Amino acid sequence: MTAPFQKVLIANRGEVARRVMRTCKRLGIATVAVYSEADADLPHVKEADEAYLIGGPAPKDSYLRIDALIEVLTKSGATAVHPGYGFLSEKSAFAEAVAAAGAVFVGPAPAMLEAFGDKMKARQVALAAGVSPVPGVDAPLDIATPEGLDAARSEAARIGYPILVKAVGGGGGIGMQVVKEEAGLAKALESCSNRGASAFADARVYLERYVAQPRHIEVQVFGDTHGQIFALGERECSLQRRHQKIVEESPSPAWFFQGAEGEARRAKLFEAAVRIVRQVNYVGAGTCEFIADDKGELFFLEVNARLQVEHPVTEMVTGLDLVEWQLRVAAGEKLPDWSSLPRNGHAIEARLYAEDPAKGFIPKPGAIDTLSWCGGEGEVQNAQVRIESGVAAGNKMTPYYDPMLAKVVAWAETRTAALAGLDTILATSVVAPCTTNAAYVRAVLANEEFQAGRYDTQFAEPFAKAWAAANK
Repeated sequence: MTAPFQKVLIANRGEVARRVMRTCKRLGIATVAVYSEADADLPHVKEADEAYLIGGPAPKDSYLRIDALIEVLTKSGATAVHPGYGFLSEKSAFAEAVAAAGAVFVGPAPAMLEAFGDKMKARQVALAAGVSPVPGVDAPLDIATPEGLDAARSEAARIGYPILVKAVGGGGGIGMQVVKEEAGLAKALESCSNRGASAFADARVYLERYVAQPRHIEVQVFGDTHGQIFALGERECSLQRRHQKIVEESPSPAWFFQGAEGEARRAKLFEAAVRIVRQVNYVGAGTCEFIADDKGELFFLEVNARLQVEHPVTEMVTGLDLVEWQLRVAAGEKLPDWSSLPRNGHAIEARLYAEDPAKGFIPKPGAIDTLSWCGGEGEVQNAQVRIESGVAAGNKMTPYYDPMLAKVVAWAETRTAALAGLDTILATSVVAPCTTNAAYVRAVLANEEFQAGRYDTQFAEPFAKAWAAANK
């Protein structure tokens, strides 16, 4: 197959920039990197065919600058832009600017980004598709007046406490608070509104029922410009701290996906995910996120209209290169028939963070003098291991960005073997002198409840406290 583009600008940094770059190089596509002043020595800068400085360390001064990115696009002559994930990946204004500059945005069209970037619009899309979202309000709340606050209190009473206050433009757990009783509602509404305004330039908030101890399940979807949309399997993403993921796996080990009844529930979930994105004739890679209650009932949460951080586990069980198909679909190519695509074995990914789980998972920026993936990629204890990292020995973890050092992924025929392979690579790798969450993740992998697949979104943080106490 011929390369879909001659040159691609990767409008991102670190791990995801290298991930996209690897596929581009395999396809014979020239790559253009961008970097902030803090990232000048990172591997993605050195590995690209061209690299351009776009501003200061803070994201607002560099990776969030549409003007600087379009300037690089024009200067480099790239014909397509891959946004990665985070930063501007779901911003319709960026997609529009790329198109206005005469290049192709490797992702959904602006209208699709608008439909799913706004949580209220996404909720309406799901309802139109006949898929139930988490019970809550169907429009943003007006909290600027006493009357608006009274209306919010009435809605919260209708939904029932505890409730979840969420920023309409939020993501990654930002702008989200649990409220257990009415006395805390006004403060949470104000806090989430302020957080949404600062992080997403959107002060609107809304309410959802807080589902206690849910499972977080997501479905990888993919569409093309020829009207085809496929579901490529689910991912279990319930191991989280501060609503942000630490470990992801596919398929989900949840009890409600077991046996014939579980397979029927899984098929129904895939159908629901496809129905939701078909409402907007979705094109490209995307993820429909759901939560399941203790009865196994699944509720729609949101659509992430981009590649997910955890996409490697889907690639490992399907054998697909999702970045390649993002590029091909963006160039107008038709997807193969994936309606009966086999999913083989089990894959699990751990996000290796520069943080201290014993102290509330606080980030621990610092020097990386030694970085050694002992065993490296390839076979480890009957498991295939894959490492995605944005740093190298001699780099520093700075306080400006997410503290993820790497993603370590293991695939095997069984979940047990995949867990063993992941544990081995974590045990034998060396990242120093910075503090990481490796020992904590290994403790999770060794936990009997986790090994049995009996965990939810409330597992990670209490486990960290107990683990820290036991290891003083």
